[in-house]
Amino acid sequence: MPFSDFAGNPETIHRLREMLARERFPHAVILAGAHGSGKYTLALMLARAMNCLDRPIAGGDALPDFCGHCSNCTRIAQSADLDARFAEAVEARENLRDTDKKETRLFVQTHPDVLIIPPDPPQMMIKVDQVRHVIETIYYRPGEARERVYIFTSSAFMKEAANSLLKVLEEPPEFATIFLLTENAGELLPTIRSRSMTFSLGALPLTEIESRLAQLRPDWNARQRALVARLSEGAIGRALSFDIESHIAARSHALILLKSALGGGSDHTELFKTTESYRSGAEGRAKIENLFRTLYSLLEDVMFLQSGAAQLVRNTDILGELKKMAESADFAWVQRAAEGLSEVERGLRRNLLRSLSLDAFATALERVS
Repeated sequence: MPFSDFAGNPETIHRLREMLARERFPHAVILAGAHGSGKYTLALMLARAMNCLDRPIAGGDALPDFCGHCSNCTRIAQSADLDARFAEAVEARENLRDTDKKETRLFVQTHPDVLIIPPDPPQMMIKVDQVRHVIETIYYRPGEARERVYIFTSSAFMKEAANSLLKVLEEPPEFATIFLLTENAGELLPTIRSRSMTFSLGALPLTEIESRLAQLRPDWNARQRALVARLSEGAIGRALSFDIESHIAARSHALILLKSALGGGSDHTELFKTTESYRSGAEGRAKIENLFRTLYSLLEDVMFLQSGAAQLVRNTDILGELKKMAESADFAWVQRAAEGLSEVERGLRRNLLRSLSLDAFATALERVS
């Protein structure tokens, strides 16, 4: 997969490759963009281009690429499936003795000179011991590559970890590059941002995402591809991994909650039957998080219709139902619904019962509708 296969953002890719060609690549790079925009994929591409043993020149711009076949390229590419490698690292730690488990931090490494630092569970934050490991190794010259590469896959740093990272950024070695991946560069300390160069990955046009989905997801029909393209908000990675069946299931439940609230009737049989399925436990957590995302998405679509911006609606396959909801609810109701949903989320963090919280959400909206 050469740089030409990267989806979108050609100007950013060209600029990064130009810096590689001139050997003026920054020691710290922030790659900012929405979830699924390709930040991790791009960081691994750059790591391979830096360390490719053949380092071909691709295209008419005479800029460096990577072969994808040499030992450095293939070993770095083994980290491409980050979820799988992360799960392996978690399992390996779980198999340790309890005393060792507490001392062990998570890393992903398929090449001796390329280290991926994911957020460490259960807090899912970058911890100080992970940064300390980077500090301990970064000043040693690479053994099999030209550049040592460190990829932090999240900007959720614990305070002490962020302060420790600053020590490296103040005096970085000439043979190492640090990538910081984030959905929002503002989450990083200003002092970290000032010592790094930031590149933002923008959203892809709907037509481009639909075209790529037609090639890569032939099992979806045109209507499904159009829906996923809108829901992925320009992020090709999110589009390719989108679970359309799960979304439609969550959306059917979200519609029941919102219609029940708008209907204001006395029969809550369907509502209670739906909310009863949201039980406690880890499996239920993922299910209700999907429900929240879908509810927010539907409320936004209703607001777009009320504002005369139908072209922004994402759930286009149920446009008729959304129009009926937009006619039944005013803007103030949508605002109350969004605020109520936020209150439910806060309550669940305090371990309130999911089913009762959802019941209260829908019935409270009935009283003020």
